[in-house]
Amino acid sequence: MKNRIEMAGATSVGLIAGIFIGAAIMFSVTYFLPMSTDKAINEVSSEAEKKPLYWVAPMDANYQRDKPGKSPMGMDLIPVYADNGGGDDDAGPGTIRVSPDVINNLGVRTAFAKNQSLHSEIKTIGYVKYDEDQLFHMHPRVEGWIETLYVTAAGDPVKEGQPLYEIYSPELVNAQEEYLLALSRKNKRLIQAAEDRLRALQLPSSFIKQIRKIMKVEQTITVFAPKGGVVDNLNIREGFYVKPGTTVMSIGTLDQVWVEAEVFERQVFQVSTGLPVTMTLDFLPGKSWKGKVDYIYPTLNEKTRTVKLRLRFDNKSNELKPNMFAQVTIHTRGDEKPLVIPREAVIRTGSSDRIVLALGEGRFKSIEVNVGRYDKDFTEILTGLSVGDRVVTSAQFLLDSESSKTSDFKRMNHGDEVSAMQEGSPEKVPENITTMTAINDTAWTEATINSLMPGHRMINVDHDAIDTWGWSDMTMSFTVADTIDYSTLKVGMTLHIEIEKGENFKYTIVGVHIPDNQMLDHSE
Repeated sequence: MKNRIEMAGATSVGLIAGIFIGAAIMFSVTYFLPMSTDKAINEVSSEAEKKPLYWVAPMDANYQRDKPGKSPMGMDLIPVYADNGGGDDDAGPGTIRVSPDVINNLGVRTAFAKNQSLHSEIKTIGYVKYDEDQLFHMHPRVEGWIETLYVTAAGDPVKEGQPLYEIYSPELVNAQEEYLLALSRKNKRLIQAAEDRLRALQLPSSFIKQIRKIMKVEQTITVFAPKGGVVDNLNIREGFYVKPGTTVMSIGTLDQVWVEAEVFERQVFQVSTGLPVTMTLDFLPGKSWKGKVDYIYPTLNEKTRTVKLRLRFDNKSNELKPNMFAQVTIHTRGDEKPLVIPREAVIRTGSSDRIVLALGEGRFKSIEVNVGRYDKDFTEILTGLSVGDRVVTSAQFLLDSESSKTSDFKRMNHGDEVSAMQEGSPEKVPENITTMTAINDTAWTEATINSLMPGHRMINVDHDAIDTWGWSDMTMSFTVADTIDYSTLKVGMTLHIEIEKGENFKYTIVGVHIPDNQMLDHSE
């Protein structure tokens, strides 16, 4: 009996000792293993528990399968896991995690949001005109009749000193006779007075010398071109009676031309003299002219709410002709530096604008943003991002389609500034966020009206191609804005229309221009 008790005691002591030794071993393993080993064990355990929910095609989020395979395009399907939170509660709902191999296969590229000035453009239309600084108008200083006309049509080129027309005027004949009478009397004062009168009547010095030499009155006087150029406004023919104040003709040069254009009232503050301008013409596709803003007219057209600009272009090849219709792009650059991201990063859905944030460690999330102005390469972000945020610029549509299924499209932990803006606290709005509305895109094109629908304020037109939108020439129906006088539109009319691209693929005609140089209306 005693031996049994001793054996039981020894067993109990051994059991207790074993428990303490085991606890000590576990304590040493738990607290003295290297951190890298512990992390590896956790990752292996996590990977073992994670199972894909389904597999999706890289280029088509609607193509889903319950096992690995190939997409219709022959690409490997991508696994989608249940862990949409990515292990980071601050990122919010809709966060997805993608493995590095898949990111590489998709060609995901990212860029940082930064403060940068925008190279914005103002697109409008204009008409080519003569450079009025070099335009010469010819008026006779006496009454008379055109005996001979050497220039027969407007647009004819002339050289300096070339004869233009011959005129018979009794007043010129009398002036010559007075000059010859003064010469015969050899009175210096009378001679000088008679010569001054002939010069005042625009008789050249060579003609006065000829009269003095031959001592004979010329019945007709030849008028010569004071400068070279092309004839414009030819208002006479042989036999016409003219008098002082009659515009006989004008002579202009085409080495340099003006282009008169108009910009909306809201765009005037962006324009200043000296800004570069690019001009294109429909009849010369692929060719452009470089010029500058020469003058901003001081008055506003109260009907069209536009301000007229004068642009100057070199025209050494004489390809630009007066009254030609041209598309004009004014390149503006402001001093402010708004928050911008690459233009291709923005996903436009019609009802909202979204971007995909790259959160690091293979995590992505779709959020909504408010966009403002844009240029060829960048888009201004009014709210939703901060400087230094990384956004996805390629393959973002697949990432957005997966994230948007569960995303609340809100940016969590975005900072006090954006929170203050959402709560309406203007004193906390950051400097890099400009409070302005987005600008709808517009484009001008030539169109012919096929039919009118007055009850719906709509018209059906055949319009030319719109290269900026990638449109070819086609037949379409458009709503006409209330600011346009609908009664001026007629079936069969060929005109220029300004189309505004609105939300939900709504296109509206907001500007109408008739080729007779009269602007009917613009919208604000």
